[in-house]
Amino acid sequence: MTAIASTDSPDFMATLTAAVKSKKSDRPSTSAVVLALLQAEKAAKQQRIVYSVDRLLGTWQLWFTAPRKAHLQNGQALGKGFYIPQITPAQISFINQDKLSISNQIQLGSLIFKLTGPAKYLGKKNLLAFDFTWMQLSLFGRTIYSGKFRTKARTTDFFEQPIAKLPFFAFFLVTEDFIAARGRGGGIAIWVRNK
Repeated sequence: MTAIASTDSPDFMATLTAAVKSKKSDRPSTSAVVLALLQAEKAAKQQRIVYSVDRLLGTWQLWFTAPRKAHLQNGQALGKGFYIPQITPAQISFINQDKLSISNQIQLGSLIFKLTGPAKYLGKKNLLAFDFTWMQLSLFGRTIYSGKFRTKARTTDFFEQPIAKLPFFAFFLVTEDFIAARGRGGGIAIWVRNK
């Protein structure tokens, strides 16, 4: 794995670290975080940074997102972002047992909605493609529904599907404490490792 040299763009790392570690009142502004994410994405492309899938394994809580088409123009960030309210935690997990899989869940009080399915990782491009095939709904720790989830690709042929037909995340920053990626829909996000 190639690391981003601290002399290249120390500002974006400092901003992103502060965004995930500072108290709510001390966090960087949302516009500063969007700019830092875009600078990190640009640095990863320029330096052709490659991350192994092992660095992604675990459970991560969604912390910040900038929906749809945030980009740099003449060094300025275009697009708005926001910190995710922690009263409705959303998390993503990557597990690699026999095969790589993904789960994505959101919690609202005692209600948990969870999607799971297969995933595949293209290391040279830091792309993780996935397909949600199973849905589970729990209330007060008890499963009230569990069943198949309708998807575009079927689990049986998921691994033959081209990336262009699947949802994916393009990871551009992976640290011990947080990860950042751009989704197929154009949004960018930060997830913080669950301890």
